[in-house]
Amino acid sequence: MKFIVIGITDSPRPWFPPEVMEIVKQGKVFSGGKRHHEIMSPFLPADAEWIDIVAPLDAVFDNYQLSIVNCQLIIVFASGDPLFFGFANTIKRKMPEAEITIYPTFNSLQMLAHRLVMPYHDMRIVSLTGRPWPEFDRALIERAAKIGVLTDKEHTPAAIAHRMLEYGYNGYAVHVGEHLGNPSKEKITTLTLEEAVSKDFDYPNCVILIGKTLERTKPFGIPDCEFTLLDGREKMITKMPIRLLTLQALELPKKHVLWDIGFCTGSVSIEARLQFPSLHIDAFEIRPECEAIIHENATKFGAPGINVHIGDFLTTPIPLGEMLPDAVFIGGHGGHLKEIMAKVLTVLAPDGIIVMNSVKAPLVKTDSHWLWDEACTELGLRQEPPTKMILNENHPIEILKCRR
Repeated sequence: MKFIVIGITDSPRPWFPPEVMEIVKQGKVFSGGKRHHEIMSPFLPADAEWIDIVAPLDAVFDNYQLSIVNCQLIIVFASGDPLFFGFANTIKRKMPEAEITIYPTFNSLQMLAHRLVMPYHDMRIVSLTGRPWPEFDRALIERAAKIGVLTDKEHTPAAIAHRMLEYGYNGYAVHVGEHLGNPSKEKITTLTLEEAVSKDFDYPNCVILIGKTLERTKPFGIPDCEFTLLDGREKMITKMPIRLLTLQALELPKKHVLWDIGFCTGSVSIEARLQFPSLHIDAFEIRPECEAIIHENATKFGAPGINVHIGDFLTTPIPLGEMLPDAVFIGGHGGHLKEIMAKVLTVLAPDGIIVMNSVKAPLVKTDSHWLWDEACTELGLRQEPPTKMILNENHPIEILKCRR
């Protein structure tokens, strides 16, 4: 199967070089979105067949397979550069053996930068078109000074501004481009986050964020006193030096998915989010009042994107995504440590590790370390030598670690 993918803008009167016009003239089967069909209808042959690109995409590719019986070439129209978060990438993924020829045009972020006379070689690109927030959150946490954002009807400029303000990422100027390439509709607007959060923009649009004064700094070790605590109880938080050693024990620089079981204040999840913003983090807690606490702390320290699950871990459905958890911290177990570890093992990645902190005490059957040893033995887990430390006048702490 052969595809020719032609990039177009939002212009109702697009211009194409003679080579592309000849391809269109000789074509039989065409495809694209509804907007692309409206733009290209005057250029298509009278007997053209059109395949709409709509969800589910599997049905679209089934139609491609049917059409290829009568025609060895499908001409696809896509927005901008078809390889820039575009449909050509989908074709490559769905039909890796297909032959693909690309005729690109400028993508929307390039066009917006051109209108603003703004160099864009240093721009961090994030697509929120049909995608969730994690990569955008990562760009914020990493303090990217120039962020180009592809939007959709859910991740609007107003929604983007709201998320930035909620987590304290102020000091950005917002540049919004609407209907770029359409002479009668194109509009460029520059405003503050506060102005953008209450404004509606026509779709399609895109956004470039420029950090004027990035005042927020990313801490390395958040002071314990700055966290909102559960009922003001200072003992209900993993202390900062222990927290950082715990992150080290979890080997987070090379991990992908962290589970924080018994998060309480959320200190471990938040510290991990800030230090390793590429991580996917699921935080679990049985106490419902902790949901507001972790949200307050996450917004205070600028840590968006932590997935919070309230309920009994042992009866809560496992939130599996594309990747299995490969780092698990057990901050609380309520006497059910072995059962929790057994459930974790049903989904733990082959290279996954489990870490828990235990107050050093004589080994009795109610002691966390004793429960840990028992669970590791019965579940066939390999323990590593614990890290032992004393913090101020507190009892000694052991950081326990095991793997399959």
